Amino acid sequence: MKIVQVSHSMSDQITLRRKVYEVLETTEKRSKLSSIIDIGLVVLIVVNIMSVVLESVESMNSRFGILFEYIEIFSVAVFTIEYLMRLWVCPEDPIEGADKNPRLKHMRSPMAVIDILAILPFYLTYMFAIDLRFLRVLRLLRILKLTRYSSAMTMLLDVFKEEASAFFAGFFILMVLLILAASGAYLAEHQIQPVKFGSIPAAMWWSMATLTTVGYGDVTPVTVAGKIFGACVTIVGIGMAALPAGILANGLATQLNRKREVMAEQFRMALQDGNIDDQEADAIEELRKDLGVSVNVANGILETVQKNKIKTKLHFCPNCGESLSQYAKENV
Repeated sequence: MKIVQVSHSMSDQITLRRKVYEVLETTEKRSKLSSIIDIGLVVLIVVNIMSVVLESVESMNSRFGILFEYIEIFSVAVFTIEYLMRLWVCPEDPIEGADKNPRLKHMRSPMAVIDILAILPFYLTYMFAIDLRFLRVLRLLRILKLTRYSSAMTMLLDVFKEEASAFFAGFFILMVLLILAASGAYLAEHQIQPVKFGSIPAAMWWSMATLTTVGYGDVTPVTVAGKIFGACVTIVGIGMAALPAGILANGLATQLNRKREVMAEQFRMALQDGNIDDQEADAIEELRKDLGVSVNVANGILETVQKNKIKTKLHFCPNCGESLSQYAKENV
């Protein structure tokens, strides 16, 4: 009898954990409660960031310091509960749940690291007797928690992950050019400007500002050789500034095309019987929201799929599936 009771207790616990997982995470069974919690957390994050920013203004801090403190305590309490709940339900995740130690895998995930960094400064401030005011700046990392609720930010992070090797290659090239530019500026200017170009490390400030096309103007070459060399570095810097932008733009375009292809495939599957029923429409709408595709773009994808389907019907036999144009050529 006790074994049966324990079994029922474990089953109820797993069922509850599954329900909490469906509320906290993005799943097919999204409820109104899930949306309310998501909106509430987003509002709390925004209010918290505004509080941290306004707290740095001395007049605001002296006037509303207690309010800022209450907001901080309430926010940390909510974020801590959220972190512990996500840690509890992570075995329900299809990917993390397949791991031998799903909770350890979850704790190493980028979003879990962001979650712990969001609450860590508060606890460290009260754990140590020393003044850790500099940790308060880390509270601004809470803005990264919005990544979980923004498809655009998620897509941007996916681009950085997929194009990591390309970004690393661009960064490596920048470092090589930085050293070469600083060395050239040092050789051309160190005798005339021993303070600003007295060494290669000192010249790196000028080379960085020039290669990135920022050009602060606080340090400039004055010799003829230095000016000619600086002009060449500026031209090279234009290409270097465009390199990461090109990688990022290409990655974003790839991600967008991938999302549109997923939507198109969903439409093709739904249109196999000729029409889209209510259940299929709900599934498509849920997919559209998850992918962050606008209604206009989704309608455009649907029109394209429908046109292609009509063309397929016109060029292929509905009974045998053979090409009508090929059949016409063979019988001419």
